[in-house]
Amino acid sequence: MRAEALKGHLDALLLAGLEDGPRHGYAVIDALRQATAGQLDLPTGTIYPALHRLEQRGLIEGSWSVVEGRRRRSYLLTDKGRRSLAARRAEWRDFAAVVTTALEASSWPHPA
Repeated sequence: MRAEALKGHLDALLLAGLEDGPRHGYAVIDALRQATAGQLDLPTGTIYPALHRLEQRGLIEGSWSVVEGRRRRSYLLTDKGRRSLAARRAEWRDFAAVVTTALEASSWPHPA
């Protein structure tokens, strides 16, 4: 799936990827890839700007560590981020239900 198709949904996916605990950027990418059986394999150029944006909004917190001599930034979901994720999930369910209803309609009303 292309990153462009995720427009408007990427932030929610990243928040969900951090729900189980802190992860560094590559681990978030890998978690999304695994959770979707490889359907979402997003480039770092898509993920990192979004993680920085979420951090600026206070939805996640980042912290630096050194692992095997390399600096790594890990991200953790904040309480505000958890509330945002819950709201985005509810919005997604409503949106998906409406679109599914429309796409699976056996007939559409005739124009007047």
